[in-house]
Amino acid sequence: MSVAKRVPMADGEGMNIRLLRTLFAAAVATAALAAVAPAANAGLLVASAKNCTPQPTIKAFGAWGDSLDYQLAPGGSFEVGDQAWTLNRASLVTENEPWKVHGATDKRSIKLPPGASATSPVMCVGIHEPVVRFFARNNTALLSTLTVEATIQTSLGLQVTVPFGLVLPSGKWKPSAKYWMIVNLLPLLPGEKTPVKFTVRSVGLGTWWVDDFYLDPKCR
Repeated sequence: MSVAKRVPMADGEGMNIRLLRTLFAAAVATAALAAVAPAANAGLLVASAKNCTPQPTIKAFGAWGDSLDYQLAPGGSFEVGDQAWTLNRASLVTENEPWKVHGATDKRSIKLPPGASATSPVMCVGIHEPVVRFFARNNTALLSTLTVEATIQTSLGLQVTVPFGLVLPSGKWKPSAKYWMIVNLLPLLPGEKTPVKFTVRSVGLGTWWVDDFYLDPKCR
C-alpha cells in the first residue's frame, strides 16, 4: 500500500530570514557554477520526472486571503493511495488538518519527531518563483522549527539542496506562510520546467505534523 519568495513571513518567521537567504545564496551559487560547466548529463531527478503536464489547481488557501492557484504536490495529502513520500523517522498518522482543504474524507498527516524528515516524489515546476504552502502544527516545544528544502539538479546531473522556508512553533494547526523559491533557475526539461523534490524537516526538540502540501507552479 502506498501512502504516504517574496512576501513577509508570518508569525515571526522573518527573524530567521537572513540565515535562510545566506544558505539559499550559497546553494544557488553552487548550482550556478555547476550549471555553466560543459557537458550536460541527465541525472536522477530528470529521469524521475515522468509527467510534467499541467495538473489541476484550486485556490487552496482562499479562506486565508490567498488568491493563488495551487496544485497538490505528489502524495501531498498523505492519504491511502497517494504516491509515497520518503520518510526518515517520520510516520503516517491518523490526524488531519481541521479544514480538510484537500477533501472532506481526508484523515491523515505525517508526524515528524525531533530530527525526522519527509521528502516528496519528484515533480516539475515552472521557471518563475513558484510558491509553496502547506499546513503544520507542533507540540508547542519552543526550541523547535520546521524547515522546508528543495532539491534541484544542475545541468551536470548534480543534486543541490536549497533551504527556503522556516516554520516557528505553534500548538495549533495553521497554514504556513507563502514560501517563494528561485531554485527553478535551472530548467532542464522541455517547456521550461525543472524537476524538484521537497523535504520538510523537524529541527530541535519538538514534534511536528504536516498536511496538504501545495504549490503554485505557474510561470509569471
